Amino acid sequence: MSEAAPQKKNKGVIWHVVRWGSHIASLLPLVILIIDFLTNNLTANPIQAATQRTGKTALTILVIMLAVSPVVSLTKASILSGMKKRLGLYAFAYAAIHFLIFIVVDYGLNFQWIFQTLSQKPYLLLGLAAFTVLLLMAITSFQWWKRKMGKNWKKLHRLVYVASIMIVLHFALAQKGDLFNLRGNIGLPIIYGVIVLLLLSYRIPFVKNGIADLRVKMNSGRINSNSRAKDE
Repeated sequence: MSEAAPQKKNKGVIWHVVRWGSHIASLLPLVILIIDFLTNNLTANPIQAATQRTGKTALTILVIMLAVSPVVSLTKASILSGMKKRLGLYAFAYAAIHFLIFIVVDYGLNFQWIFQTLSQKPYLLLGLAAFTVLLLMAITSFQWWKRKMGKNWKKLHRLVYVASIMIVLHFALAQKGDLFNLRGNIGLPIIYGVIVLLLLSYRIPFVKNGIADLRVKMNSGRINSNSRAKDE
């Protein structure tokens, strides 16, 4: 038996582990949320707790999705590439649940009340705009749309970068704190914001190329060190 056969088998096992692992990890927060709801363990304000949890989960999965490309580029672990679409759809699913809890459960589809609240709390408009982007991305995530839209498909899906910033701002402004004066409950939004900015900055060509050049130099230096050690 050739050496390629076991390697191919191992790669297949890893692919299944990554695939099902990402499904399980993505669904776990929803399962916990349902269990907490059924056992009356969603704090004194269950609607608020469910809204906050689903929103935070959507943001977390979106951040992980944004991290896939840099990780694949830096580690050459191409097996992770297939996670992007899957994670994007899960991020949209949690954002959709978050949105539905807000307009159906919390506001009972009272659109007069909803529009009044939107006018009073601008951060909700940021969330709505970001959700619209995620909705368009989810609808057009299928191959049929990719073929039909051509180059415009990639342009549309790059809006996720803008959406991720809007979601972080939505999250930050929704907290009981002062984001601009760095007071109150803003620690977690700042952490998310820094991570998102780092992940987006990696996509800037000169940053990406600079990191790639640095990796090449480091690998060359390591190879030269190993060669000298062998010669000695």
